[in-house]
Amino acid sequence: MNTPGPRCGPKARAVVLNDFARPLALTEFDLPAPPDGGMTVACRYGGICGTDLHLTLGHLEVPLPLVLGHEGLGTVHRLGEGTTGDALGRPLAAGDTVMWASSIACGTCHACRMLREPTLCAGRRTYGVNRPTTTGQPLAGAWADFITLDPGTTVVRVDPGTDPLAAMSLACAGPTMVHALWERCPTRAGQVVVVQGSGPVGLAAAALAQLCGAYVIVVGGPPARLEAARAAGIGDQHLEVVSSGDLDAAYTAIGARTGGRGADLVIECTGVPQALEQGTYMARRGGEYLVVGQYTDGGSTWFNAHQIVYRQLRVTGSWAFTGAHLIEYLRLLPALTARFDLAGLVTVFPLGEVEQALRQVAAGGVIKAVLES
Repeated sequence: MNTPGPRCGPKARAVVLNDFARPLALTEFDLPAPPDGGMTVACRYGGICGTDLHLTLGHLEVPLPLVLGHEGLGTVHRLGEGTTGDALGRPLAAGDTVMWASSIACGTCHACRMLREPTLCAGRRTYGVNRPTTTGQPLAGAWADFITLDPGTTVVRVDPGTDPLAAMSLACAGPTMVHALWERCPTRAGQVVVVQGSGPVGLAAAALAQLCGAYVIVVGGPPARLEAARAAGIGDQHLEVVSSGDLDAAYTAIGARTGGRGADLVIECTGVPQALEQGTYMARRGGEYLVVGQYTDGGSTWFNAHQIVYRQLRVTGSWAFTGAHLIEYLRLLPALTARFDLAGLVTVFPLGEVEQALRQVAAGGVIKAVLES
């Protein structure tokens, strides 16, 4: 295997997606020197996101072969020439614990310059998603012993008192929902918010909405996931619809809480296209519908467009996050961990057991799976 850059001693294992819908390969690479302005990080944890399941099945067009993992936490192994601090200007040294934003925007396209929306950047480079092993640095995903972080990556030093598993619980979902709820569709104290979905994105939405002072109803399943959310303190009310299929009971419960009006804000976090129609019936007239979960193309769905007009819904989409949203997530982490048991949502798997971890995620057997190097 050809590896660009000079060797600097150690080898690194990495989980590689070579073909869609095929077993992943644990592959060994030479560890290159860090690039000028960047760094090499020893990955401690690499999170498994629902998007990763879709990537392995080919539901998003990505180049192959690819080291997976767009969310991670690790320790600085070696700083590149000219790298002295993190994104907040704090000094960095070997051994410091860091997290990093998954994407680097180009800074020059229409979305970056004119729309001030780097999440929509036409040339966005994302670790673990569109950076194949055949171009640039091959170790460009967090499901590995080491990751090479390029210049321009938003790297944040993690405070020593931070529980790394708590930080990893919402490593992608947290910044994604900061973008959605702080910028795209802000939530407010006193609102009734319905969250569709009880995976990490849904629980991040629920937790952040609760911090804002909203009353939050989590609609999802299976029952074990809702029980885990309840045990963590996330959500004020929990309605199971996945195993039971009883949507009418959910509509009735939402109506009972809101005097028959419906929720002020409904947040879709399922990734299931059919959930869109269901969500329109959960919102009140004049309410808002925030769609976050349809990150990969799960296909089309039918819904009654009359409900959007009749309810005069404001429908908003929100895509991914930037480095600024990661910084805000880490700033909020003390408040989140003081109120919610985030670490309790995490199940750790050794890097070599990635296939078992993916099966557990697909089956809903765990809330948040992370791979440990």
